[in-house]
Amino acid sequence: MQAFRFDLCELPEETKGLRQEVRDFLAVELKDIPAVTRAQTWMGFDAEFSRKLGARGWIGMRWPKKYGGHERSAFDRYVVLEEMLAAGAPVGAHWIGDRQSGPLLLNFGTEEQRQLILPKVARGECFFCIGMSEPDSGSDLAATRTKAEKVDGGYKVNGTKLWTSNAHKAHYMIALFRTDPEKKHDGLTQFIVDLKTPGITIRPIRDLAGNAHFNEVVFEDAFVPDGMLVGSEGSGWAQVTAELAFERSGPERYLSSFLLLQEAIRELQTKGGVDGAREIGRMVAHLSTLRQMSLSVAGMLDRGENPALEASVVKDLGTGFEQDLPVKVHELLGIEPTLRGGNDYSQVLGYLTQTAPSFSLRGGTREILRGIIARGLGLR
Repeated sequence: MQAFRFDLCELPEETKGLRQEVRDFLAVELKDIPAVTRAQTWMGFDAEFSRKLGARGWIGMRWPKKYGGHERSAFDRYVVLEEMLAAGAPVGAHWIGDRQSGPLLLNFGTEEQRQLILPKVARGECFFCIGMSEPDSGSDLAATRTKAEKVDGGYKVNGTKLWTSNAHKAHYMIALFRTDPEKKHDGLTQFIVDLKTPGITIRPIRDLAGNAHFNEVVFEDAFVPDGMLVGSEGSGWAQVTAELAFERSGPERYLSSFLLLQEAIRELQTKGGVDGAREIGRMVAHLSTLRQMSLSVAGMLDRGENPALEASVVKDLGTGFEQDLPVKVHELLGIEPTLRGGNDYSQVLGYLTQTAPSFSLRGGTREILRGIIARGLGLR
């Protein structure tokens, strides 16, 4: 039975200068952005902002320099992400490429794929989406049915991917397709898909807040060349589970609702007195604990370890915190959420009240995560 390994981990002293550099940059770049817009943070898409980050060396921070990276530590990258999310920076354009598609190609891609794609991602000029979920299968990736059939020079793809964030704005998708219908896990393969390929239709899906960052992506005899296969045929399951460790453990797993906590504290301060201080203290203590757990995972990644189990725990607990926050501050302050009008607090509350239910879908549903945790503990 494997036990959880959340070792105490402190950020190195040298990251303090980087943190201040990022804060100074954001103070200028975000000064005129309203709070309700900043609340979208890692779902906010701003290609120009991503290019500015690329110019500063804040994308692909850990990657080798020969691929446009900067060979910095996982802790440097963590500090940059933490400051971006806490401030509500629009990092959605480059987010997927930086967080997981780039590392996936570093681990499993060919040299040609790395040279073609990674420098553009690091410059903030190339954006990715993830083709994992499908209709009727949810987060059960082993149930993937979209079929990639071998043909001369590549693969012919038919099927549908669902809940694909920013597919309508991305250049590439890292997609999981079934290459062998006779095998379950060993019949899955990952591919890089150019989303301008003929035979691909992208249909936006509007969420409760009226946004359309989710998409349905339909493949109808779409051709993917051999050179776009990632790793080896049949290795997709092992690769995608390693990829999800990057997706499930970062500060986005507890900071998606952070602007609401900030606005709630400001709202309480205008009222004076100490009412609500105890509940705010509980929330901050919970947040601090999640941050320490996430930092521990960052330390494991920096050492080259595989924190798949711990990352699942961080994602499960972090999502619960993010989804509970709108309910708790509403109970605490008694101010109704608004979609238009009202102050910053009520607008941010309105936005997150609508979007928070989706937080437990992205990166794996709660049921899937708890199944992973149970297996890791030897309970199933």
